[in-house]
This record gives sequence, C-alpha cells and structure tokens, in this order.
Amino acid sequence: MLDKLFKHHKKRPVAVGLALLGTITPIAGIHKLYLGQPVWGVIYILLWSTPIPRIAAAIDAVWYLVQDLEQFERQFNGHSQHNLNLNTSPQVKAIADAMRELDQLREDGLVTEYEFEQKRRQLLEHIA
Repeated sequence: MLDKLFKHHKKRPVAVGLALLGTITPIAGIHKLYLGQPVWGVIYILLWSTPIPRIAAAIDAVWYLVQDLEQFERQFNGHSQHNLNLNTSPQVKAIADAMRELDQLREDGLVTEYEFEQKRRQLLEHIA
C-alpha cells in the first residue's frame, strides 16, 4: 500500500506549490511526502513549531524551480524526460535500433567510419 502511495508520477509545479504552501502554513513537509521522502516529511512536520521547516520549504521551492526538469524527473521519478519520450515514440525507437545495428556493423568492420557517420546523420535527420 505505501509502495503504491510513493510510486505516482511527481510533477514539479505541484511540488513547488506544496513547498510554497509549507512556507506560509504550519504544515511544512507535505511537499516531501508528495515527493516520496516520508522521513524528511515527518521531520518537517515534527519541527512545525520552529521556523526551520518553513525556511527549508522555501529553499526547496526555489530549488525545484531552478533545477533542470530533466534533473527533477531523474531525482523524483527515477527516469529522465528524454527517456520517457524515447519509450513513447515508435519512430525514435526504430531509429535507435537502426543506430545500434549500424554501430555493430562498424565495430565488425563491415562499414567504414565515413559510411557510419553518413548513415548516422541520415538517421538523425528523421528525428528532427
């Protein structure tokens, strides 16, 4: 049950909003629970009578805003946004498979570096 609770896809705007909410209310730490960090969430909640959790929540909100979306995805969802796109696009997956096969041909010495580079560029043009 708890495993399912923390396995949801975390969204940066929600995390920022909850962290900002924690700066103005005595329930700082909700954002940590949302992000699957229950120990930190409980620590923030236990320190509710001090200004420490509100200051920490403000710092967290700023950090979530300035960090790269790719880094947020990797840290809190266990994958990157780039990997999500790769898994959902059959065209990109087919091109990646073709690149692997082409690289294998190059490693086996069946195509030259020049031929490899030319074909690689052609494949990448299909993505853009």
